[in-house]
Amino acid sequence: MRRNIARLLKSRNYYLLFTPRKSVAWLKWCAGGVAGIIGAFLLLNVLFPLRVQITYSPVITASDGSVINAFLNPDDKWRMQLQPGEINPLLKKALLLKEDRYFYYHPGVNPVALGRAFVNNVTAGKTTSGASTITMQVARLLYPKERTLKNKLVELFRALQLEWRYSKDEILTLYLNLVPFGGNIEGVKAASVLYFQQSPKQLSLAQAVTLTVIPNKPSSLRIGVQNSRIVAFRNKWLRYFAEQKAFPEKEIVDAINEPLVAVRSAAPQIAPHFAYRLLQQYPNQVIIQTNLNRAIQEKVTQLAYNYLQQLRPKNIRNTSVLVINNQTKAVEAYLGSADFSDSEHGGQVDGIRAIRSPGSTLKPLLYAVAFDKGLITPRTIISDVPIDYAGYRPENYFGNYNGNITIEYALATSLNIPAVKMLDKLGVPTFVNKLKQVEFKQIKKDSNDLGLSLILGGCGVKLEELTALYTAFANQGGYTPLRWLQTEKLNKKRPIISPAASYVVNQILTQLQRPDLPHNFQNSGHLPKIAWKTGTSYGRKDAWSIGYNKKYTVGVWVGNFSGEGVPELNGTDSATPLLFDIFNTIDYNSVNDWFTAPASLAQRSVCTVTGQPANTFCSDRVLDTYLPGISPVKKCEHLKEVTVSADEKYAYCTTCLPETGYIRKRYPNYAPEILTFYEAEHIPYVKIPAHNPQCPRIFSEFAPVITAPAPDMEYLLERAEKQKLMLHCNAHNEVKQVYWYINDKLFQAARANQNLFFTPEKAGRYKISCLDDQGRNTNSFITVRFLD
Repeated sequence: MRRNIARLLKSRNYYLLFTPRKSVAWLKWCAGGVAGIIGAFLLLNVLFPLRVQITYSPVITASDGSVINAFLNPDDKWRMQLQPGEINPLLKKALLLKEDRYFYYHPGVNPVALGRAFVNNVTAGKTTSGASTITMQVARLLYPKERTLKNKLVELFRALQLEWRYSKDEILTLYLNLVPFGGNIEGVKAASVLYFQQSPKQLSLAQAVTLTVIPNKPSSLRIGVQNSRIVAFRNKWLRYFAEQKAFPEKEIVDAINEPLVAVRSAAPQIAPHFAYRLLQQYPNQVIIQTNLNRAIQEKVTQLAYNYLQQLRPKNIRNTSVLVINNQTKAVEAYLGSADFSDSEHGGQVDGIRAIRSPGSTLKPLLYAVAFDKGLITPRTIISDVPIDYAGYRPENYFGNYNGNITIEYALATSLNIPAVKMLDKLGVPTFVNKLKQVEFKQIKKDSNDLGLSLILGGCGVKLEELTALYTAFANQGGYTPLRWLQTEKLNKKRPIISPAASYVVNQILTQLQRPDLPHNFQNSGHLPKIAWKTGTSYGRKDAWSIGYNKKYTVGVWVGNFSGEGVPELNGTDSATPLLFDIFNTIDYNSVNDWFTAPASLAQRSVCTVTGQPANTFCSDRVLDTYLPGISPVKKCEHLKEVTVSADEKYAYCTTCLPETGYIRKRYPNYAPEILTFYEAEHIPYVKIPAHNPQCPRIFSEFAPVITAPAPDMEYLLERAEKQKLMLHCNAHNEVKQVYWYINDKLFQAARANQNLFFTPEKAGRYKISCLDDQGRNTNSFITVRFLD
């Protein structure tokens, strides 16, 4: 060609080619040709539009962008879509040098490469080299066809279409997403994850070059099978890159010496329950970017699995854990079960979403709401004695009773009877509405059927609901829904309880002198600085432990997905040790960062006997935390001034008070239920003298309270068994004797608080009356039916 051009220049006729008239014609001809080509391309582009329909594998990523779970695409291929910033610069540079160094300069087709390949193939009489650009390879991957001349022309056309629609970087990304790596693995990201267990951006130079040579022969260069052959090809190209001075010499040497120990691995399953849940929630998202903290998730998984091995001999086989960041509300660890592969014991059940009985875990919220309603303060005295609510008789976990105790003690020791009494005082609807505000879905559904047993676990909750509730205590009473995805914004806090009530509960739940401290952690130096609450459901089917500090809230459930109860199962020794282990692992030594008291809290002196503001006669006092303007201000009345005879045998009222021979003395002002408890337990107490028997006045206050039989109840009895019903009442301190009437007929006189029994003789409605020795009367009605 050079000789022909030189010969033309030497001739004297070459100027004829560039005469003005001919040059204009030539330019017109060129312009017409270009216009024709463009017109033909546009027409063909309309007739045969480019369709890029790529189906990717759904991928779940952690907060650091790493893949924690992936699923096959609809074509049963592993094809994971690259994200911006995931393309490794080493891989990109090596790929362009190897496959298409002029990629950023040609229009999708490299005419120089085409010409060179044509000459080489014609000279050799066979195909010895190709001229496919990266764009043309993308066209072939999108429209795979047999390699013929016709299909090659179609490939060229599709390459031009790709360049018309996409930028160079977008085309390169398409190539990296589609390039085959053998079997059902396509794309650099899938290859990086399945072969090297890491993101493409973390690839070393040796690994990057490895992934550039495999697509040339994906069926014969199989990682894990032909690694030595792959290394030979890899090093061949590394030496070529050294000749081109593409990378620093030391990096080339290190890459050549780097062994290839990769094998094909299964797709990651770091948090399978979490992944399946989000795949279900976001079915149209290819890449689901979550807030899961991979390091914490892996630690929690290992801790839970190891801990469960200790419980298996006790027939306890399942556990679930949820970890929430209190500042961001991000779900940082999600363990549906400790062993997903344990099909024998329901390992694939997601315990975080399972509806279970919460045991005592709702008590902190109950007391916090009661603080805000002005019903109680931490030192308020409440009675822990047997009680009956229309046949519902709650019992404490250990079956014991403590008499008068503080609210603080009742919550710290998780006593059941005080909690039921507090719920009765607050009102079930009020508490249910509070639970609705924090998105307890099953409780919302069952709200019309819930009663006082709600506070002891007589309802259905999920671990995620409970754990999210406790984040409010770590955020001054503000509740915010959980954040699953990085794209979700942190919503504004909804105040559920006041900062003051939240702080009071935090202080109570941090106490160590409590029965739910695991036995093996007594005096342990590994006890984390957290507030926590345990719970055990009826039948010992569910063990809970929810704990929090300023940074994290962790919820732990332990039990059996089958619903089988275990005698040894309880929140204290079954769930709390794992809770402590998790805190010691993910947030060790957080003692120095704790909650501070809000300005809305204050302290005052209260009587130790009642917990009410001290009166002049209160000799024993203690400081109590309270909410000014909200907490009750009624002064203590634990002593009652009574006018009695000089020998203290009789008490007088204003009606029968003699002119002389009397004294005024203060006596304990016990509630009737406490007197009944003292009598039953044979606990001595100071009694008010009997009222003057000669007094003509009849009292209306402090009438006896009939506790059995339960009022307005229907009793179904066996006629042949001659079953009996118990009569019992709570009477005032000064009452010595009561009189029982059945249907207005005297049945029997008895000591105050004494149990009597009667046998109903016929079915129907019964009137039960109790008259005390002060003339005060109470009526109650029941219905009796017989099983014949």
